[in-house]
Amino acid sequence: MEATLDSLALGFSVAFRPDVLLYAFLGCLVGTLVGMLPGIGPLAGVSILLPVTFGLDATKAIVMLAGIYYGSQYGGSTTSILMRIPGEASSVMTCIDGYAMAQKGRAGAALCIAAVGSFIAGTFGVIMLTVLAPPLANFALRFGPPEYSALLVLGLVFLAYMSSTSLVRTLLMASVGLLLGCIGIDVMSGHFRYSFDIKELGDGIGIVPVAVGLFGLGEIVSTPSKTITQQVVSPRLRELLPSATEWRQSAMPIARGSVLGFFVGIVPGSAHIIASFLSYAVEKRISKTPEEFGKGAVAGVAGPESANNSASTGAFVPMLALGLPTGPVTAVLMAALLIHGVPPGPQLVSEHPDVFWGFIASMYVGNLMLLALNLPFVGLFVSVLRIPYAYLYPLIVMFCIIGVYEVSHSIVDVWIMLIMGGVGYVLRKLDFDPAPLVLGLVIAPIFELSLRQSLVMSNGDWSIFFRRPISATLLAICLALLAVSAISALARKDWRGKLAEVEAGEER
Repeated sequence: MEATLDSLALGFSVAFRPDVLLYAFLGCLVGTLVGMLPGIGPLAGVSILLPVTFGLDATKAIVMLAGIYYGSQYGGSTTSILMRIPGEASSVMTCIDGYAMAQKGRAGAALCIAAVGSFIAGTFGVIMLTVLAPPLANFALRFGPPEYSALLVLGLVFLAYMSSTSLVRTLLMASVGLLLGCIGIDVMSGHFRYSFDIKELGDGIGIVPVAVGLFGLGEIVSTPSKTITQQVVSPRLRELLPSATEWRQSAMPIARGSVLGFFVGIVPGSAHIIASFLSYAVEKRISKTPEEFGKGAVAGVAGPESANNSASTGAFVPMLALGLPTGPVTAVLMAALLIHGVPPGPQLVSEHPDVFWGFIASMYVGNLMLLALNLPFVGLFVSVLRIPYAYLYPLIVMFCIIGVYEVSHSIVDVWIMLIMGGVGYVLRKLDFDPAPLVLGLVIAPIFELSLRQSLVMSNGDWSIFFRRPISATLLAICLALLAVSAISALARKDWRGKLAEVEAGEER
Protein backbone atom coordinates (compact mmCIF):
# COMPACT_ATOMS: atom_id res chain seq x y z
CA MET A 1 0.00 0.00 0.00
CA GLU A 2 2.87 2.34 0.84
CA ALA A 3 4.40 1.71 -2.59
CA THR A 4 1.06 2.58 -4.22
CA LEU A 5 0.85 5.86 -2.30
CA ASP A 6 4.43 6.75 -3.29
CA SER A 7 3.60 5.98 -6.93
CA LEU A 8 0.43 8.05 -6.71
CA ALA A 9 2.49 10.95 -5.32
CA LEU A 10 4.66 10.66 -8.44
CA GLY A 11 1.48 10.74 -10.52
CA PHE A 12 0.21 13.91 -8.88
CA SER A 13 3.58 15.58 -9.43
CA VAL A 14 3.04 14.90 -13.14
CA ALA A 15 -0.70 15.74 -13.16
CA PHE A 16 -0.19 19.12 -11.44
CA ARG A 17 2.29 20.32 -14.04
CA PRO A 18 0.71 23.38 -15.71
CA ASP A 19 0.92 21.90 -19.23
CA VAL A 20 -0.71 18.59 -18.17
CA LEU A 21 -3.43 20.49 -16.25
CA LEU A 22 -4.14 22.53 -19.38
CA TYR A 23 -4.64 19.44 -21.56
CA ALA A 24 -6.73 17.75 -18.87
CA PHE A 25 -8.97 20.85 -18.80
CA LEU A 26 -9.21 20.95 -22.61
CA GLY A 27 -10.14 17.27 -22.67
CA CYS A 28 -12.86 17.75 -20.04
CA LEU A 29 -14.22 20.84 -21.81
CA VAL A 30 -14.32 19.22 -25.25
CA GLY A 31 -15.71 16.00 -23.74
CA THR A 32 -18.58 17.91 -22.15
CA LEU A 33 -19.43 19.54 -25.49
CA VAL A 34 -19.09 16.22 -27.36
CA GLY A 35 -21.42 14.56 -24.89
CA MET A 36 -24.01 17.31 -25.29
CA LEU A 37 -24.10 17.39 -29.09
CA PRO A 38 -26.50 14.69 -30.34
CA GLY A 39 -25.11 12.30 -32.92
CA ILE A 40 -21.40 12.70 -32.16
CA GLY A 41 -20.63 10.78 -28.95
CA PRO A 42 -17.30 9.99 -27.23
CA LEU A 43 -16.04 7.57 -29.87
CA ALA A 44 -16.41 10.08 -32.71
CA GLY A 45 -15.02 12.85 -30.49
CA VAL A 46 -11.91 10.88 -29.47
CA SER A 47 -11.34 9.68 -33.06
CA ILE A 48 -11.68 13.15 -34.60
CA LEU A 49 -9.31 14.74 -32.06
CA LEU A 50 -6.74 11.93 -32.06
CA PRO A 51 -4.65 13.69 -34.77
CA VAL A 52 -4.47 16.81 -32.59
CA THR A 53 -2.37 14.93 -30.02
CA PHE A 54 0.44 13.98 -32.41
CA GLY A 55 2.61 16.92 -31.39
CA LEU A 56 2.24 16.06 -27.69
CA ASP A 57 4.03 13.56 -25.48
CA ALA A 58 2.25 10.35 -24.42
CA THR A 59 1.12 11.68 -21.01
CA LYS A 60 -0.56 14.81 -22.35
CA ALA A 61 -2.11 12.89 -25.25
CA ILE A 62 -3.73 10.17 -23.13
CA VAL A 63 -4.80 12.67 -20.45
CA MET A 64 -6.57 14.84 -23.03
CA LEU A 65 -8.23 11.94 -24.89
CA ALA A 66 -9.35 10.25 -21.68
CA GLY A 67 -10.79 13.58 -20.53
CA ILE A 68 -12.88 13.65 -23.71
CA TYR A 69 -14.08 10.09 -22.99
CA TYR A 70 -15.23 10.46 -19.39
CA GLY A 71 -16.18 14.12 -19.90
CA SER A 72 -18.72 13.07 -22.52
CA GLN A 73 -20.47 10.95 -19.87
CA TYR A 74 -21.09 14.19 -17.92
CA GLY A 75 -22.18 16.24 -20.94
CA GLY A 76 -24.67 13.68 -22.22
CA SER A 77 -26.90 14.21 -19.20
CA THR A 78 -27.48 17.92 -19.95
CA THR A 79 -29.40 17.48 -23.21
CA SER A 80 -31.14 14.39 -21.82
CA ILE A 81 -32.57 16.37 -18.91
CA LEU A 82 -33.30 19.69 -20.64
CA MET A 83 -34.39 18.53 -24.11
CA ARG A 84 -35.01 14.77 -23.85
CA ILE A 85 -32.32 14.23 -26.50
CA PRO A 86 -29.55 11.86 -25.38
CA GLY A 87 -26.31 13.52 -26.43
CA GLU A 88 -24.56 10.20 -25.80
CA ALA A 89 -25.88 6.62 -25.95
CA SER A 90 -25.34 5.96 -22.24
CA SER A 91 -27.61 8.92 -21.39
CA VAL A 92 -30.70 7.31 -22.91
CA MET A 93 -31.98 6.18 -19.51
CA THR A 94 -31.45 9.68 -18.05
CA CYS A 95 -33.93 11.06 -20.60
CA ILE A 96 -36.83 9.22 -18.99
CA ASP A 97 -36.83 10.65 -15.48
CA GLY A 98 -34.47 13.59 -16.03
CA TYR A 99 -36.80 15.22 -18.56
CA ALA A 100 -39.80 14.40 -16.37
CA MET A 101 -38.10 16.24 -13.47
CA ALA A 102 -37.47 19.19 -15.81
CA GLN A 103 -41.17 19.26 -16.72
CA LYS A 104 -41.92 19.58 -13.00
CA GLY A 105 -39.58 22.56 -12.68
CA ARG A 106 -36.74 20.51 -11.13
CA ALA A 107 -34.32 20.66 -14.08
CA GLY A 108 -31.64 22.33 -11.94
CA ALA A 109 -31.92 19.68 -9.24
CA ALA A 110 -31.70 16.89 -11.84
CA LEU A 111 -28.57 18.47 -13.38
CA CYS A 112 -26.96 18.85 -9.95
CA ILE A 113 -27.72 15.25 -8.93
CA ALA A 114 -26.39 13.98 -12.27
CA ALA A 115 -23.17 16.01 -11.90
CA VAL A 116 -22.55 15.09 -8.26
CA GLY A 117 -23.37 11.43 -8.91
CA SER A 118 -21.00 11.44 -11.87
CA PHE A 119 -18.26 13.00 -9.72
CA ILE A 120 -18.66 10.48 -6.88
CA ALA A 121 -18.84 7.51 -9.28
CA GLY A 122 -15.88 8.74 -11.34
CA THR A 123 -13.77 9.25 -8.22
CA PHE A 124 -14.74 5.80 -6.89
CA GLY A 125 -13.78 4.30 -10.26
CA VAL A 126 -10.36 5.98 -10.18
CA ILE A 127 -9.72 4.73 -6.61
CA MET A 128 -10.56 1.18 -7.72
CA LEU A 129 -8.35 1.62 -10.80
CA THR A 130 -5.50 2.73 -8.52
CA VAL A 131 -5.94 -0.35 -6.32
CA LEU A 132 -6.59 -3.04 -8.97
CA ALA A 133 -4.48 -2.14 -12.01
CA PRO A 134 -0.94 -2.58 -10.55
CA PRO A 135 -1.48 -6.09 -9.04
CA LEU A 136 -3.30 -7.17 -12.22
CA ALA A 137 -0.33 -5.95 -14.28
CA ASN A 138 2.04 -7.91 -12.01
CA PHE A 139 -0.02 -11.05 -12.56
CA ALA A 140 0.00 -10.45 -16.31
CA LEU A 141 3.83 -10.48 -16.30
CA ARG A 142 3.46 -14.27 -16.18
CA PHE A 143 1.90 -14.10 -19.64
CA GLY A 144 3.94 -15.29 -22.60
CA PRO A 145 3.02 -15.16 -26.32
CA PRO A 146 0.52 -18.08 -26.05
CA GLU A 147 -1.29 -16.43 -23.12
CA TYR A 148 -1.46 -13.09 -24.94
CA SER A 149 -2.85 -14.76 -28.06
CA ALA A 150 -5.55 -16.51 -26.03
CA LEU A 151 -6.33 -13.31 -24.09
CA LEU A 152 -6.85 -11.29 -27.28
CA VAL A 153 -9.09 -14.03 -28.73
CA LEU A 154 -11.11 -13.98 -25.50
CA GLY A 155 -11.42 -10.20 -25.72
CA LEU A 156 -12.82 -10.39 -29.26
CA VAL A 157 -15.21 -13.25 -28.44
CA PHE A 158 -16.41 -11.57 -25.22
CA LEU A 159 -16.98 -8.30 -27.05
CA ALA A 160 -18.98 -10.16 -29.71
CA TYR A 161 -20.93 -12.02 -27.03
CA MET A 162 -21.86 -8.77 -25.24
CA SER A 163 -22.60 -6.86 -28.45
CA SER A 164 -26.10 -5.62 -29.21
CA THR A 165 -25.85 -7.10 -32.73
CA SER A 166 -25.51 -10.80 -33.49
CA LEU A 167 -22.36 -12.73 -32.55
CA VAL A 168 -21.68 -13.68 -36.18
CA ARG A 169 -21.93 -10.08 -37.43
CA THR A 170 -19.64 -8.79 -34.68
CA LEU A 171 -17.01 -11.50 -35.26
CA LEU A 172 -17.24 -10.81 -39.01
CA MET A 173 -16.47 -7.13 -38.42
CA ALA A 174 -13.58 -8.03 -36.08
CA SER A 175 -12.20 -10.42 -38.73
CA VAL A 176 -12.30 -7.66 -41.36
CA GLY A 177 -10.34 -5.47 -38.94
CA LEU A 178 -7.77 -8.24 -38.42
CA LEU A 179 -7.40 -8.65 -42.20
CA LEU A 180 -6.90 -4.90 -42.68
CA GLY A 181 -4.24 -5.07 -39.96
CA CYS A 182 -2.22 -7.50 -42.15
CA ILE A 183 -1.62 -4.81 -44.80
CA GLY A 184 1.93 -3.47 -44.87
CA ILE A 185 5.39 -4.84 -44.11
CA ASP A 186 5.51 -8.26 -42.40
CA VAL A 187 7.32 -7.59 -39.10
CA MET A 188 9.02 -11.02 -39.10
CA SER A 189 10.00 -11.43 -42.77
CA GLY A 190 10.15 -7.82 -44.01
CA HIS A 191 7.98 -8.53 -47.10
CA PHE A 192 5.31 -6.14 -48.34
CA ARG A 193 1.79 -7.58 -48.08
CA TYR A 194 -1.43 -6.46 -49.81
CA SER A 195 -0.11 -2.93 -50.36
CA PHE A 196 -0.92 -2.79 -54.16
CA ASP A 197 2.45 -1.03 -54.71
CA ILE A 198 1.25 1.98 -52.70
CA LYS A 199 4.33 2.88 -50.68
CA GLU A 200 2.26 4.81 -48.11
CA LEU A 201 0.70 1.49 -47.08
CA GLY A 202 4.10 0.08 -46.08
CA ASP A 203 3.37 0.88 -42.44
CA GLY A 204 -0.14 -0.52 -42.79
CA ILE A 205 -3.51 1.20 -42.79
CA GLY A 206 -3.43 3.91 -40.13
CA ILE A 207 -5.79 3.63 -37.19
CA VAL A 208 -6.45 7.39 -37.26
CA PRO A 209 -7.99 7.63 -40.78
CA VAL A 210 -10.01 4.44 -40.18
CA ALA A 211 -11.35 5.62 -36.81
CA VAL A 212 -12.08 9.16 -38.00
CA GLY A 213 -13.75 7.86 -41.16
CA LEU A 214 -15.92 5.19 -39.51
CA PHE A 215 -16.96 7.11 -36.42
CA GLY A 216 -16.48 10.77 -37.31
CA LEU A 217 -17.46 11.04 -40.95
CA GLY A 218 -19.69 7.94 -40.93
CA GLU A 219 -21.65 9.17 -37.92
CA ILE A 220 -22.21 12.61 -39.45
CA VAL A 221 -23.30 11.24 -42.84
CA SER A 222 -25.72 8.73 -41.28
CA THR A 223 -27.25 11.23 -38.82
CA PRO A 224 -30.35 12.91 -40.30
CA SER A 225 -30.09 16.67 -40.69
CA LYS A 226 -31.93 18.41 -37.86
CA THR A 227 -32.74 21.96 -38.78
CA ILE A 228 -35.35 22.52 -36.10
CA THR A 229 -33.84 23.58 -32.80
CA GLN A 230 -35.99 22.91 -29.78
CA GLN A 231 -36.52 25.56 -27.18
CA VAL A 232 -33.82 25.26 -24.54
CA VAL A 233 -34.41 26.50 -21.01
CA SER A 234 -31.29 27.38 -19.04
CA PRO A 235 -31.80 26.85 -15.29
CA ARG A 236 -30.54 29.61 -13.02
CA LEU A 237 -27.66 28.92 -10.65
CA ARG A 238 -29.84 29.20 -7.54
CA GLU A 239 -32.17 26.53 -8.97
CA LEU A 240 -29.40 23.92 -9.10
CA LEU A 241 -29.53 22.93 -5.42
CA PRO A 242 -31.68 19.83 -4.78
CA SER A 243 -33.86 19.59 -1.68
CA ALA A 244 -32.91 17.48 1.34
CA THR A 245 -35.42 14.81 0.26
CA GLU A 246 -33.90 14.65 -3.23
CA TRP A 247 -30.38 14.29 -1.76
CA ARG A 248 -31.63 11.46 0.47
CA GLN A 249 -33.36 9.71 -2.44
CA SER A 250 -30.22 9.90 -4.59
CA ALA A 251 -27.61 8.75 -2.03
CA MET A 252 -28.01 4.96 -2.30
CA PRO A 253 -28.63 4.91 -6.09
CA ILE A 254 -25.35 6.83 -6.53
CA ALA A 255 -23.52 4.31 -4.30
CA ARG A 256 -25.04 1.29 -6.06
CA GLY A 257 -24.46 2.76 -9.51
CA SER A 258 -20.80 3.49 -8.70
CA VAL A 259 -20.06 -0.10 -7.62
CA LEU A 260 -22.17 -1.76 -10.31
CA GLY A 261 -20.83 0.45 -13.09
CA PHE A 262 -17.17 -0.14 -12.26
CA PHE A 263 -17.40 -3.93 -12.34
CA VAL A 264 -19.53 -3.87 -15.50
CA GLY A 265 -16.90 -1.54 -17.02
CA ILE A 266 -14.15 -4.13 -16.65
CA VAL A 267 -16.09 -6.52 -18.91
CA PRO A 268 -15.49 -6.09 -22.68
CA GLY A 269 -18.37 -4.49 -24.56
CA SER A 270 -20.24 -1.16 -24.53
CA ALA A 271 -19.85 -1.10 -20.76
CA HIS A 272 -21.05 2.44 -20.01
CA ILE A 273 -24.25 1.84 -22.01
CA ILE A 274 -24.94 -1.57 -20.43
CA ALA A 275 -24.19 -0.18 -16.95
CA SER A 276 -26.72 2.66 -17.26
CA PHE A 277 -29.50 0.31 -18.44
CA LEU A 278 -28.66 -2.25 -15.74
CA SER A 279 -28.58 0.41 -13.01
CA TYR A 280 -31.99 1.77 -14.05
CA ALA A 281 -33.45 -1.75 -13.98
CA VAL A 282 -31.96 -2.43 -10.52
CA GLU A 283 -33.24 0.85 -9.06
CA LYS A 284 -36.74 0.26 -10.42
CA ARG A 285 -36.76 -3.33 -9.12
CA ILE A 286 -35.73 -2.49 -5.53
CA SER A 287 -37.68 0.78 -5.28
CA LYS A 288 -40.62 0.94 -2.87
CA THR A 289 -42.38 3.22 -5.37
CA PRO A 290 -41.62 1.76 -8.83
CA GLU A 291 -44.66 3.54 -10.27
CA GLU A 292 -42.76 6.86 -9.98
CA PHE A 293 -40.14 5.74 -12.52
CA GLY A 294 -40.82 7.49 -15.80
CA LYS A 295 -42.54 10.34 -13.97
CA GLY A 296 -39.52 12.07 -12.40
CA ALA A 297 -37.94 9.57 -9.98
CA VAL A 298 -34.67 10.93 -8.58
CA ALA A 299 -33.17 7.41 -8.49
CA GLY A 300 -33.80 7.13 -12.24
CA VAL A 301 -31.33 9.98 -12.78
CA ALA A 302 -28.80 9.30 -10.00
CA GLY A 303 -28.29 5.57 -10.63
CA PRO A 304 -27.71 5.47 -14.43
CA GLU A 305 -25.58 8.64 -14.46
CA SER A 306 -23.34 7.24 -11.70
CA ALA A 307 -23.12 3.84 -13.38
CA ASN A 308 -22.04 5.10 -16.81
CA ASN A 309 -19.27 7.30 -15.34
CA SER A 310 -17.95 4.54 -13.10
CA ALA A 311 -18.05 2.08 -16.03
CA SER A 312 -16.04 4.40 -18.27
CA THR A 313 -13.28 4.39 -15.61
CA GLY A 314 -13.49 0.62 -15.08
CA ALA A 315 -12.82 0.12 -18.79
CA PHE A 316 -9.29 1.46 -18.27
CA VAL A 317 -8.31 -1.43 -15.95
CA PRO A 318 -7.84 -4.16 -18.63
CA MET A 319 -6.55 -1.60 -21.14
CA LEU A 320 -3.75 -0.33 -18.91
CA ALA A 321 -2.94 -3.54 -17.01
CA LEU A 322 -3.34 -6.17 -19.75
CA GLY A 323 -3.16 -4.19 -22.98
CA LEU A 324 -6.66 -5.44 -23.77
CA PRO A 325 -9.13 -2.87 -25.15
CA THR A 326 -12.64 -3.60 -23.87
CA GLY A 327 -14.40 -1.52 -26.50
CA PRO A 328 -13.89 0.85 -29.43
CA VAL A 329 -13.08 3.94 -27.32
CA THR A 330 -10.41 2.15 -25.28
CA ALA A 331 -9.11 0.66 -28.55
CA VAL A 332 -8.57 4.17 -29.95
CA LEU A 333 -6.97 5.28 -26.65
CA MET A 334 -4.71 2.23 -26.77
CA ALA A 335 -3.80 3.13 -30.35
CA ALA A 336 -2.89 6.64 -29.16
CA LEU A 337 -0.44 5.16 -26.63
CA LEU A 338 1.05 2.84 -29.27
CA ILE A 339 1.46 5.74 -31.72
CA HIS A 340 3.37 7.65 -29.03
CA GLY A 341 5.67 4.70 -28.43
CA VAL A 342 4.14 3.58 -25.12
CA PRO A 343 2.69 0.05 -25.37
CA PRO A 344 -0.12 -0.49 -22.82
CA GLY A 345 0.02 -3.71 -20.82
CA PRO A 346 1.94 -5.26 -17.93
CA GLN A 347 5.17 -3.39 -18.73
CA LEU A 348 3.47 0.02 -18.64
CA VAL A 349 3.59 0.33 -14.84
CA SER A 350 7.29 -0.54 -14.57
CA GLU A 351 8.67 0.98 -17.79
CA HIS A 352 6.54 4.15 -18.00
CA PRO A 353 5.47 4.96 -14.42
CA ASP A 354 5.17 8.69 -15.19
CA VAL A 355 2.60 7.96 -17.94
CA PHE A 356 0.66 5.35 -15.93
CA TRP A 357 0.48 7.18 -12.59
CA GLY A 358 0.27 10.62 -14.19
CA PHE A 359 -2.78 9.44 -16.13
CA ILE A 360 -4.46 8.01 -13.01
CA ALA A 361 -3.73 11.16 -10.96
CA SER A 362 -5.06 13.36 -13.78
CA MET A 363 -8.40 11.52 -13.55
CA TYR A 364 -8.79 12.60 -9.91
CA VAL A 365 -8.16 16.19 -11.03
CA GLY A 366 -10.34 15.78 -14.13
CA ASN A 367 -13.39 14.74 -12.10
CA LEU A 368 -13.06 17.91 -10.00
CA MET A 369 -12.74 19.98 -13.19
CA LEU A 370 -15.88 18.40 -14.64
CA LEU A 371 -17.86 19.10 -11.48
CA ALA A 372 -16.75 22.76 -11.64
CA LEU A 373 -17.56 22.98 -15.36
CA ASN A 374 -20.93 21.24 -15.43
CA LEU A 375 -22.72 23.15 -12.69
CA PRO A 376 -21.86 26.88 -12.88
CA PHE A 377 -21.51 27.02 -16.67
CA VAL A 378 -24.47 24.87 -17.67
CA GLY A 379 -26.23 27.88 -19.24
CA LEU A 380 -23.21 28.58 -21.43
CA PHE A 381 -22.99 24.96 -22.59
CA VAL A 382 -26.70 24.83 -23.36
CA SER A 383 -26.33 27.77 -25.75
CA VAL A 384 -24.17 25.55 -27.99
CA LEU A 385 -27.27 23.44 -28.65
CA ARG A 386 -28.79 26.37 -30.51
CA ILE A 387 -26.20 26.11 -33.32
CA PRO A 388 -28.00 24.70 -36.40
CA TYR A 389 -26.67 21.36 -37.62
CA ALA A 390 -26.36 22.81 -41.11
CA TYR A 391 -23.45 24.95 -39.82
CA LEU A 392 -22.01 22.58 -37.22
CA TYR A 393 -21.55 19.40 -39.26
CA PRO A 394 -19.62 20.89 -42.23
CA LEU A 395 -17.14 22.32 -39.72
CA ILE A 396 -16.66 18.88 -38.16
CA VAL A 397 -16.07 17.33 -41.62
CA MET A 398 -13.46 19.99 -42.35
CA PHE A 399 -11.65 19.27 -39.06
CA CYS A 400 -11.72 15.53 -39.89
CA ILE A 401 -9.98 16.07 -43.24
CA ILE A 402 -7.40 18.55 -41.92
CA GLY A 403 -6.67 16.44 -38.83
CA VAL A 404 -6.09 13.22 -40.80
CA TYR A 405 -3.88 14.97 -43.37
CA GLU A 406 -1.75 16.62 -40.69
CA VAL A 407 -0.83 13.26 -39.10
CA SER A 408 1.56 12.21 -41.89
CA HIS A 409 0.84 14.77 -44.66
CA SER A 410 -0.44 11.93 -46.83
CA ILE A 411 -3.34 12.31 -49.24
CA VAL A 412 -3.66 8.49 -49.13
CA ASP A 413 -4.77 8.76 -45.49
CA VAL A 414 -7.44 11.29 -46.51
CA TRP A 415 -8.73 8.88 -49.16
CA ILE A 416 -8.75 6.05 -46.62
CA MET A 417 -10.77 8.25 -44.26
CA LEU A 418 -13.28 9.15 -47.01
CA ILE A 419 -13.63 5.50 -48.05
CA MET A 420 -14.10 4.43 -44.44
CA GLY A 421 -16.71 7.16 -44.02
CA GLY A 422 -18.69 5.58 -46.87
CA VAL A 423 -18.12 2.10 -45.37
CA GLY A 424 -19.32 3.34 -41.98
CA TYR A 425 -22.50 4.75 -43.56
CA VAL A 426 -23.24 1.46 -45.38
CA LEU A 427 -22.54 -0.62 -42.26
CA ARG A 428 -24.98 1.46 -40.21
CA LYS A 429 -27.67 1.11 -42.88
CA LEU A 430 -27.16 -2.68 -42.85
CA ASP A 431 -27.23 -2.76 -39.01
CA PHE A 432 -23.58 -3.79 -38.69
CA ASP A 433 -21.63 -2.36 -35.74
CA PRO A 434 -18.36 -0.86 -37.10
CA ALA A 435 -16.69 -0.74 -33.66
CA PRO A 436 -15.28 -4.33 -33.75
CA LEU A 437 -13.57 -3.49 -37.06
CA VAL A 438 -11.43 -0.84 -35.35
CA LEU A 439 -10.84 -3.17 -32.41
CA GLY A 440 -9.57 -5.86 -34.79
CA LEU A 441 -7.34 -3.35 -36.60
CA VAL A 442 -5.80 -2.16 -33.31
CA ILE A 443 -4.97 -5.59 -31.93
CA ALA A 444 -4.01 -7.20 -35.30
CA PRO A 445 -0.23 -6.47 -35.06
CA ILE A 446 -0.05 -7.62 -31.41
CA PHE A 447 -2.15 -10.71 -32.08
CA GLU A 448 -0.21 -11.72 -35.19
CA LEU A 449 3.17 -11.27 -33.48
CA SER A 450 2.19 -13.20 -30.34
CA LEU A 451 0.57 -15.98 -32.43
CA ARG A 452 3.63 -16.44 -34.62
CA GLN A 453 6.00 -16.26 -31.65
CA SER A 454 3.94 -18.99 -29.98
CA LEU A 455 4.23 -21.23 -33.04
CA VAL A 456 7.98 -20.55 -33.25
CA MET A 457 8.31 -21.60 -29.59
CA SER A 458 6.50 -24.89 -30.31
CA ASN A 459 7.99 -25.56 -33.79
CA GLY A 460 4.55 -25.15 -35.34
CA ASP A 461 2.69 -27.27 -32.79
CA TRP A 462 -0.72 -25.68 -32.13
CA SER A 463 -1.21 -27.74 -28.97
CA ILE A 464 1.02 -25.23 -27.11
CA PHE A 465 -2.12 -23.16 -26.49
CA PHE A 466 -3.76 -26.08 -24.66
CA ARG A 467 -0.67 -27.32 -22.78
CA ARG A 468 -0.20 -24.05 -20.86
CA PRO A 469 -2.76 -23.63 -18.04
CA ILE A 470 -3.55 -19.92 -18.45
CA SER A 471 -4.00 -19.98 -22.24
CA ALA A 472 -5.98 -23.25 -22.02
CA THR A 473 -8.34 -21.68 -19.45
CA LEU A 474 -8.84 -18.55 -21.56
CA LEU A 475 -9.59 -20.59 -24.69
CA ALA A 476 -11.98 -22.82 -22.73
CA ILE A 477 -13.92 -19.70 -21.72
CA CYS A 478 -14.01 -18.67 -25.42
CA LEU A 479 -15.47 -22.05 -26.41
CA ALA A 480 -18.03 -21.86 -23.58
CA LEU A 481 -19.21 -18.41 -24.72
CA LEU A 482 -19.50 -19.56 -28.34
CA ALA A 483 -21.43 -22.68 -27.24
CA VAL A 484 -23.84 -20.64 -25.09
CA SER A 485 -24.43 -18.23 -27.98
CA ALA A 486 -25.05 -21.11 -30.44
CA ILE A 487 -27.49 -22.83 -28.05
CA SER A 488 -29.36 -19.54 -27.51
CA ALA A 489 -29.59 -18.96 -31.28
CA LEU A 490 -30.93 -22.48 -31.87
CA ALA A 491 -33.45 -22.07 -29.05
CA ARG A 492 -34.69 -18.77 -30.54
CA LYS A 493 -34.96 -20.38 -33.98
CA ASP A 494 -36.91 -23.34 -32.55
CA TRP A 495 -39.22 -20.99 -30.63
CA ARG A 496 -39.88 -18.89 -33.74
CA GLY A 497 -40.60 -22.05 -35.74
CA LYS A 498 -43.18 -23.24 -33.21
CA LEU A 499 -44.74 -19.77 -33.10
CA ALA A 500 -45.04 -19.75 -36.91
CA GLU A 501 -46.71 -23.19 -36.78
CA VAL A 502 -49.24 -21.96 -34.19
CA GLU A 503 -50.02 -18.84 -36.26
CA ALA A 504 -50.45 -20.98 -39.41
CA GLY A 505 -52.82 -23.32 -37.51
CA GLU A 506 -54.90 -20.37 -36.30
CA GLU A 507 -55.21 -19.03 -39.84
CA ARG A 508 -56.49 -22.43 -41.06
